[in-house]
Amino acid sequence: MRRLIAANWKMNKTPKETEEYLKKFLRFVEHPESREILICPPFTSLCVASEMLKGTGVKLGAQNCHYEKKGAFTGEVSIPMLKELGCEYVIVGHSERRHIFGESDELIHKKVVACLEEGIRPILCVGEKKEEREAGMTFKVVETQIKLALNGIEEHVDKIDIAYEPVWAIGTGIPATPEDAVEVHIFIRNLLKEMNPKNEGKTRILYGGSVKPENAKEFMKHEEINGLLVGTASLDPESFAKIVYSF
Repeated sequence: MRRLIAANWKMNKTPKETEEYLKKFLRFVEHPESREILICPPFTSLCVASEMLKGTGVKLGAQNCHYEKKGAFTGEVSIPMLKELGCEYVIVGHSERRHIFGESDELIHKKVVACLEEGIRPILCVGEKKEEREAGMTFKVVETQIKLALNGIEEHVDKIDIAYEPVWAIGTGIPATPEDAVEVHIFIRNLLKEMNPKNEGKTRILYGGSVKPENAKEFMKHEEINGLLVGTASLDPESFAKIVYSF
């Protein structure tokens, strides 16, 4: 499988800024077929990004979605809307959605199911908070989040990517060590094998949490880490390009 390097811009960049970014970034990306590159801008920049990424080999994704196809859900965006714009991925269950906006495991499960039904690939985010890690609950928290998100759809784990993002590392500048990340990635891989032996090894497991050009290579030298979900360091095109080609 090709390793996935994904940029999560969060609530950053206007459509004009997106255009300026992609003009620069695409000059750095000469051979995207050697790895899978994904840009996830805010909803308001998806149209611009969709047009600019056509024919480049760089994929487009969204940072969130609603689980219904349409309806009276003011302010929400459906998966069919995203697909028409060319999105192939949706980030689901990011810790900021869980802990700032109160998204429950039940809601995240509905979003994952909706993504699979619509043929768009979810990147399911899981990870523990600082106090949970200090209490020795990392594996329990990650297991619970994965099992609740994939309840009843275990046979489709090959159509899902999982991003391990320890909450205490996101945006803090203090990443997990590569060894810490590998330990959790191995746990996730074994859990997925237990949930569906038939699709063993077909789910990419990414690491996210204060990834930057200076440490990306250290993470990517471990075969257990199948890619990176990059936040702050993806906001600069040259910085993100360095991460893309760090391995």
